[in-house]
Amino acid sequence: EVSKLLKIAFIPNFNVKNAQRIYSAADLSEQISTAGKEASGTGNMKFAMNGALTVGTLDGANVEIREEVGADNFCLFGLNAEEVQSTKRAGYAPRAYYERDSVLRGAVDLLTSGAFSHGERDRYAAIASPLLERDDYMLCADFASYLAAQDRVAKTYANPTTWWRMATLNVARAGKFSSDRAVREYCEEIWRVKPVPIGSE
Repeated sequence: EVSKLLKIAFIPNFNVKNAQRIYSAADLSEQISTAGKEASGTGNMKFAMNGALTVGTLDGANVEIREEVGADNFCLFGLNAEEVQSTKRAGYAPRAYYERDSVLRGAVDLLTSGAFSHGERDRYAAIASPLLERDDYMLCADFASYLAAQDRVAKTYANPTTWWRMATLNVARAGKFSSDRAVREYCEEIWRVKPVPIGSE
């Protein structure tokens, strides 16, 4: 039933040459790394420069993107880095989130129900069990916030004028992430070289 509405594609040899087709075609960029892990790199910048809206945590380059494009044009979710650390220090218990959130509980239980494994209930236990015991990436803590962000995305997408405005502002305000600026900063701050005018000796 879903195959008529949703397709998943795994791109082999994902590199800049192949990625340029994806960046320019995407409406949405999901950058869902745990805040503080600095796992969010520069791919999200390329998506934003091509008009994709970002659903993301305050991790890595997401922080800069949100500052540039504006909070209203970025779909934020999840704990920030300081909240991640304080939640862990306080004795993070992912099972508590599971117990009180029926949607999260339903999603995790579905993994061990056999629904995705032809009735074999243990096949995905290696995913579900650590999620409830350790949850190193704070997925349970961020789950409700992620759903709320996705709900905002769905409502926004249903209003083309609003979506186009946000996408246009992502492109217009993403100039900071151009390679020109990056090369200029490398020249000034790292390589300590100055530009040489064309035609000079």
